[in-house]
Amino acid sequence: MRLAVLSDIHGNLEAYTAVLADVDQAGADKIALLGDIVGYGPDPEACVELTRELGLPSVMGNHELGMSKRGELAWFNPTARRSLEQCMDMLSQSSMEWLAGLPTFLVMDGCRLVHGAPPDSPRTYYFELDRREILRRMGLIDEPICLVGHSHELAMAHLPASGGLERLKLRQGMNQLKKGDRYLINVGAVGQPRDGDNRAKYVIVDHEAGTLEVRRVPYDVQTTVDKIHRLGLPRFNADRLL
Repeated sequence: MRLAVLSDIHGNLEAYTAVLADVDQAGADKIALLGDIVGYGPDPEACVELTRELGLPSVMGNHELGMSKRGELAWFNPTARRSLEQCMDMLSQSSMEWLAGLPTFLVMDGCRLVHGAPPDSPRTYYFELDRREILRRMGLIDEPICLVGHSHELAMAHLPASGGLERLKLRQGMNQLKKGDRYLINVGAVGQPRDGDNRAKYVIVDHEAGTLEVRRVPYDVQTTVDKIHRLGLPRFNADRLL
């Protein structure tokens, strides 16, 4: 079973639709989202509507958490908080209620899906976790593979069955996953990459075959940038895409 895992769409409809087309071409059997469907980008409502139309399962990201629990807004930096406040004005009541009802984790095809870190944190970043904390958190879950987003980067922690831990950068294309070992995988971002490559990123995991495929998808960045400027969203949101 090939499971396509997308994270951090952030209201970027051009990136989202390009990735969905690539998923179809790649022949994935299922699609799941790791949260932050909204925030930063110019098309939050369209991205939510598309997700709901396709019936794609998703977990709650920190941006959805910030909208559903207003006290969480203080956690965001000023630019992100302003973006999120503007985003709330761009969403229908139905979309707001749907986002507020998202679970903090899902289990699909032997994988745990969380926005930030296992077992169910929307706010903890992968890069905040030291070796001891990764081992502790992975010990709290039964699934051998945990996929997370939130940091907008591609990385992986490998926990061999024999013990220990190694941290790796994920390379484009096919990566091998050893049966019996455990993995914490940071899947990158669809709508706002932060790795110096503005292509949209996502992964396809095949638990049974023991493979993890990293895919990078070009899209019409300039159209998204122009929308951000036209709507008066923070300029930084556009600059980061370029």
